[in-house]
Amino acid sequence: MIKVEWFYWLCGLLFLVIAVVRLRDRDDSKRFGSAAFWAILAFSFGYGSFVVNKTAPALVEGIAVLILVVLAACGFPGRGSTETTSDAEREKSATKFGNKLFILALIIPIVAAIFAVAGMRNVSVSGTPLLETGMATIIGLGAASLIALIAAMIMFKERSPMVAFKEGDRLLGHIGWAAILPQFLATLGTLFNNAGVGDAVGHITSWILPSGNLFAAVCVYCLGMALFTLIMGNAFAAFPVMTAAVGWPLLVQHFQGNMAAIFAMGMLAGFCGTLCTPMAANFNLVPAALLELDDSYGPIKAQIPTAIPLLACNILIMYLFCFPGGLL
Repeated sequence: MIKVEWFYWLCGLLFLVIAVVRLRDRDDSKRFGSAAFWAILAFSFGYGSFVVNKTAPALVEGIAVLILVVLAACGFPGRGSTETTSDAEREKSATKFGNKLFILALIIPIVAAIFAVAGMRNVSVSGTPLLETGMATIIGLGAASLIALIAAMIMFKERSPMVAFKEGDRLLGHIGWAAILPQFLATLGTLFNNAGVGDAVGHITSWILPSGNLFAAVCVYCLGMALFTLIMGNAFAAFPVMTAAVGWPLLVQHFQGNMAAIFAMGMLAGFCGTLCTPMAANFNLVPAALLELDDSYGPIKAQIPTAIPLLACNILIMYLFCFPGGLL
């Protein structure tokens, strides 16, 4: 059976190699702190398996996370001095390969989709499932990344995997600590949910909302998803809070709405908040850094005019189509 842990360990191995590459970069004034950041992150990916299996204390993992926070607050990791190719070389390569470069990008979603929905999760070998139960999508994403890496090495005729590691070091150097922000924010959403924030918001909502007013409930759910996403930077973190507070008890149970449609559109409402917040660093700040834009908030300013009307349309569509007596 292929387990999802194997791919987590590969991620840890990647960060460990990045730490070694950064440690050997003598032109980087922050090389020790940067190497420590990526090495501790690598450790957390491996050690986390023991925490999940309850064979090791979670306290150690928590201390590792706090050290990462301290290092990030101190300005680590830095960019480093790794330069794999010059701008002229990249432009020449782009001209040479043209649209073939998109093949590598498309391999990842196509292979992941095959694993998730095209039957791979139902494949068995000698009666044993080939993939770990419930993890087909994540395993597919990991397998797709490895296939894309191999395809890239064949296309560019690179023989050493160190080329990929050094390019990974360069990209992670530009992204910095924001590379792990999605995991932190997703954890924050789980903590909020376990702490009962969703229940507290639900009590406040039921007190404020007019009794039996469906449109007001839809507005609160969608606007709440967008607002919590603005704060936490991740719609996946906002989802358990607002769904426990409004989505499930009011829209589904009380108003008998279509659960699948409501929750899918609730996520879309959250994504409207993603377009407008610097907390969604991997979507908004990282592209600005990679493209070396003069205004680091340029993507957000460009996306706000789309996000607001999209949120309004989402509210109307949910109200009109997702409940008994609606247009459908």
